[in-house]
Amino acid sequence: MKRALVAAALLIGGPAVAQVPPAELGQRFVPAPWWMREPVVASLGEVRTEVPANRASFSAQFSAVEHDVTAASNAAAKRVRELDQSLRALGAERVQLTTTFRTRPLYDQYREKDGKLVDNERADKIDRYEVTAVLSVAVRDMAVLERAYRTVVAAKPTSIAQVYFSLEPDNATKTWLQGEAAKDALHRARLSVEASGGRLGAPKIVDLSGGVCQTQVFAGWPSYVGGSQPTDVERPNDIRVSGRMMMAAPAPPPPPPPAPSLDQAAETVQITLQPPMERLQASACVVYALLP
Repeated sequence: MKRALVAAALLIGGPAVAQVPPAELGQRFVPAPWWMREPVVASLGEVRTEVPANRASFSAQFSAVEHDVTAASNAAAKRVRELDQSLRALGAERVQLTTTFRTRPLYDQYREKDGKLVDNERADKIDRYEVTAVLSVAVRDMAVLERAYRTVVAAKPTSIAQVYFSLEPDNATKTWLQGEAAKDALHRARLSVEASGGRLGAPKIVDLSGGVCQTQVFAGWPSYVGGSQPTDVERPNDIRVSGRMMMAAPAPPPPPPPAPSLDQAAETVQITLQPPMERLQASACVVYALLP
């Protein structure tokens, strides 16, 4: 028991051991990593591709002005209620909605001596209230983007914000692109070794972060060098980003909104929204042995 207490005291009260790198930058002699004890070649595979954006977001504002704040809130809510029902009919997995309200008092005004009109910003001088309902629309399926936007326009909001696009690739796309980076590393290593008259052996290290290939051990660890140009790759048809927005596999048409008047008005709106192409990149560092 006494020995255990002494050991615990040594563990708790002993000085911390500093973690230092194996060499300082610029040091004359740099210890090589274990995988360089034999002839090797480090190949950095870099690939990139472009896929259409599969997310879109915008917002619309509906304002109402009344002498009573409750009446103004009800009026703004009424303007957004029909639109909210029509957009929800597209499907919660396709369109996500968020509604917020903003209230602003409108004061009585008076003129100064120079004729300038000034608000009398006192609590007892409030003339009316302006309530603005802000409907934020997040589209997760590009197949219904134009339909959702046309419906918002048909509802005649006070203002509509710009449409913003983004890309959220799914796991299948990420995995495929990482595999293409490893293939690119093998292709580059094989070409370089065969052009040098050598033979490529089995991989010794596979680093998906690419950090191993960016460490320049001969110049003094840890200094880093820039990577090469990535290789452009094309996605196969069975790999797609999350969301049903691929032209090769269009989603079924959305169900019509329940409000026929707003539906008919939306049909007359001529709007074309084209998602932009977004770039994806991946890298993989593979260290291969060199055969004699």
